[in-house]
Amino acid sequence: MSEWAGQSVYVMGLGRFGGGVGVSRYLASQGASVLIGDRGDPDGLTDAIGQMQDLIDAGDVRLALREHTLDDLNGIDTLVVNPAVSKPWENSFICEARSRGISITTEIEIAWKQIDSSNVIAVTGSAGKSTTSGMIHHALRELEFETVLGGNIGGSLLTVIDRISDDSIVVIELSSAMLYWLGDSGAFENAPPRVGCVTNCNPNHLDWHGTSEHYEQSKRVLAKHAQHLIVGPELVDWRLDACAVRSEDAVHGCFVPGQHNGLNAAMAVRAVCVHQEVDESRVTDAVRGYKGLPHRLELVHEADGVRFFNDSKCTVPGATILAVEAIEKLVDRSRIHLIVGGYDKGSDLSPISMLSEHIAGLYGIGDTGEGVVSASTGFAMNCGSLDVAMKAISERVQQGEVVLLSPGCASWDQFANYEERGNRFAELARIIRSQKV
Repeated sequence: MSEWAGQSVYVMGLGRFGGGVGVSRYLASQGASVLIGDRGDPDGLTDAIGQMQDLIDAGDVRLALREHTLDDLNGIDTLVVNPAVSKPWENSFICEARSRGISITTEIEIAWKQIDSSNVIAVTGSAGKSTTSGMIHHALRELEFETVLGGNIGGSLLTVIDRISDDSIVVIELSSAMLYWLGDSGAFENAPPRVGCVTNCNPNHLDWHGTSEHYEQSKRVLAKHAQHLIVGPELVDWRLDACAVRSEDAVHGCFVPGQHNGLNAAMAVRAVCVHQEVDESRVTDAVRGYKGLPHRLELVHEADGVRFFNDSKCTVPGATILAVEAIEKLVDRSRIHLIVGGYDKGSDLSPISMLSEHIAGLYGIGDTGEGVVSASTGFAMNCGSLDVAMKAISERVQQGEVVLLSPGCASWDQFANYEERGNRFAELARIIRSQKV
């Protein structure tokens, strides 16, 4: 009998990325009675609710789409917290649950307990973790290993848990929030991942963590517990026995552009070779063929000599700098029109502002757009929205130039997620030359 059979579980946050749906469906399938609470706009949860409708109709899952109330905790055995809940250590609802002796867990911890951690390659970092995870997964598939990709990169591993065998190599992208919870619960101490990769660490998600020190401390959870640790060039001092990927190790000839992606590729090669005894040249060839993920420096349109690159997944300033450097391999920096800004996570955006002096134009959108533009010294416009920015660019862009969406900020102020933002950019890119924006 499942450990969840007969349990009453409160899922705190359905969310829009599949984690809440995945864990709720999994728990219901294991015999738990599930109550889902989410205080977000119900209109933004339509798709997620639709994926739960059969269980709702059957009475296995109930919804409470409003503010979380302490009465919701009455009779609850376990609280499952969505990683989007910021500063959970001071959240009154979570603190009350803890004081009542209610077990507290997360979707990633529940999934972690179902997986043989010796078969795990875990990846984190402020930038590049999705690409590195994708490269590792791609190389393993090309080399005909059984492999599964999941975690922060999208969806829930619990939805495919039945397909993970003893031979499966599980590649998991972990956010700082996920790492906080895995560290807090002791999950890594009991079952450390075989290989851990940390691409880099720059202040991010300060709205969630409160301080840059707490953010870094969460990232270090993986560095502390991984059996074998691979780090980027700036993190060589994170652990004495860490395998550091340095600039001279960068893999050249990758399909995805940019020196930083060459470093991501080198880390992917090391990770596969550490986990499996495979010829390095074979792994390198496999990684070179990786064509990238949507919304990561993705060429979405080209017309009249103008190329449009969607880097909507870029949500930290450092990644914006890297994106510009990558595009600079294709055209001179002075021919780049850059769209930046969005939800304010508390990051220092001044490095983005400094780019304006050397590019064709910087166009601010979202909550942080005005601040980025006001600190700029070159051509910069605060456009407010992506649509207005694309209209402004359509009136200035010339043949041979590049339009780059690399916001350096999250999307939540104006879009449901970075995918929606990137898709809108691609849609506008297809009509910009015909002046239909």
